[in-house]
Amino acid sequence: MTGDVKCLVWDLDDTLWQGTLSEGDHVTLPDQVRATVVELDARGILQSVASKNDHDRAWERLVELGIAGYFVLPQIGWGTKSGALRRIADKLGFAHHTIAFIDDQPAERAEVGFHLPEIRCYPADQATALVRLPEFSPAVITVDSSRRRQLYQAGFRREAERADFSGPDADFLKSLSLVMRIGQATEEDLSRVSELTARTSQMNATGVVYSHRTLRELLAAPDHDVLVVTMSDRFGPHGAIGIVLLQRHPLSWHLKLLATSCRVVSFGAGSALLSWLACRAAAADVHLVADFRRTGRNRMMEIAYRFAGFDDLSRHGCSCAGSFDEPADVRRMHLKPVAQPQTETIQILSAALERNGHG
Repeated sequence: MTGDVKCLVWDLDDTLWQGTLSEGDHVTLPDQVRATVVELDARGILQSVASKNDHDRAWERLVELGIAGYFVLPQIGWGTKSGALRRIADKLGFAHHTIAFIDDQPAERAEVGFHLPEIRCYPADQATALVRLPEFSPAVITVDSSRRRQLYQAGFRREAERADFSGPDADFLKSLSLVMRIGQATEEDLSRVSELTARTSQMNATGVVYSHRTLRELLAAPDHDVLVVTMSDRFGPHGAIGIVLLQRHPLSWHLKLLATSCRVVSFGAGSALLSWLACRAAAADVHLVADFRRTGRNRMMEIAYRFAGFDDLSRHGCSCAGSFDEPADVRRMHLKPVAQPQTETIQILSAALERNGHG
């Protein structure tokens, strides 16, 4: 089986810790196992627990050992391990082949293997060797992947509060204290920018994947802006949620790519970003010309452009149209922007652009 592991699920007794809690053992956590947990977390690999134990007692011991915070969606009870793993995968939205399970009991590994054959199973004596295996060694570790656990934990708290909120959706969004930051990418940002172009699909205007090398060249080009969009709220970070590739012409700004993560669509991130771009273009007295290429999955992005006021460039007698040749597979869309009021639910900060004179 190939591909990286995105989540490792630990058994507890004689796997994560030494001893059996239900038999009264004073269970201990070996230093090498603790180091493995910490290292996998730093690599952006999520970790969870599937253990047959009394939940409160086992969780209390994890807290005492100072390791409870490393685990998302722990499943501690008396059901089957396959059932626990299925719940974890479903909640995370991960394919089974990206999940791994480690347990000292061959029967438990066999039960999981029978019901969930795509999940990779490892015996407990391999615990400290996991960090040396290729499937646990991602080629690139970005700023966001190194704090992936915190992003997911903040997301679960956010979802729980949203489910309990009884007022209008707009009131809930205001209660989040959402902050969007837009700034020029740095060399350190390029890996996560490239990852964003590859992983976003529904809210991706062209579907083009930009390599690290290409992004570095655009970053150095004086007429290009490579913008990274991040978001946070009172629950914590959303991480990098958007990318804007912009080429500046005398009469227009060419929006080569706009992509935002699907996980922030419901927060209004895409429309807020387009509104911000329109305001900046209006202040600079230029038109916006955006590339759109249908991919079969990005209908939402086309709707977002239309809703923001973009129309087909070919329908306009705009003086900026002569600057653009339209490739066969790309539709150019046009907007003559006007200043717009800032969204009431997201505070937008873009000081870095303004310092560069493009804001």
